[in-house]
Amino acid sequence: MSCQIELLHVSLQYGLRDVVRDVSVQIEEGEFFVIIGPNGAGKTTLLKSITGLHRLTAGEILLRQRSVSKYSRKELARSLAMVPQHINAEFPFTVAETVIMGRYPHLGLLAVEGKRDLEIAEQAMAFTEVLHLADRRLGQLSGGERQRVIIARAICQQSKVLLLDEPTASLDPAHQLRIMDLMERLRQREQITIIMVSHDLNLASAYADRLLLLNEGRVAALGTPNEVLSGETLEQSYGCRLHVDEHPLLGTPRVSLLPRTDH
Repeated sequence: MSCQIELLHVSLQYGLRDVVRDVSVQIEEGEFFVIIGPNGAGKTTLLKSITGLHRLTAGEILLRQRSVSKYSRKELARSLAMVPQHINAEFPFTVAETVIMGRYPHLGLLAVEGKRDLEIAEQAMAFTEVLHLADRRLGQLSGGERQRVIIARAICQQSKVLLLDEPTASLDPAHQLRIMDLMERLRQREQITIIMVSHDLNLASAYADRLLLLNEGRVAALGTPNEVLSGETLEQSYGCRLHVDEHPLLGTPRVSLLPRTDH
């Protein structure tokens, strides 16, 4: 595999507050890479920095060995697709209209979608199992359905890197698994790179090739789930008692909360 994205000593500030501090990591082509860490650790900020939305205080981010700052917005949109954490349910468009928006980076000025663009959008909706909802408005959908629509829009961009900010947040376990399985199938089918922020340590353990654990904006651990998800490492970052053992079916690390017993 070749390096798809490289972060070189990346730091970011909001006002006088350091949000991300000296983060360096290489993300390989076709990798399922998950960023974890406690609230306020800088996970979402770091993810958005890859898209060029945040100006770096220090360091550099390379996409295919070229600085992200050297890409135009349209070039970046052809290379990176972002699935945000929050989706406005009152977005006044149908599912089909929302998904076809993913083709805009590939269209010329004032161009309209052609037959091929519509075929790509239909394929994306079929892959995410929302084709039957094409004429429904986003406000009429469940949370899990809306999430799949936004993923379909990202797929429609035909980017080689997919960025997801907590795509399973607020979903029930069945819909969480449906989204994660969808991501894994997409990665295998299209050989895209997936970079995801997640609060769910067990989902991250089950699906990720590698994990980046952030704490107070710094790299607390980087490696495979077995290397990162140890009780001592997690307790230092999350500040609570945790138990880590092996999942009896998957063989991956399983993280359990240990409630206080001294009430």
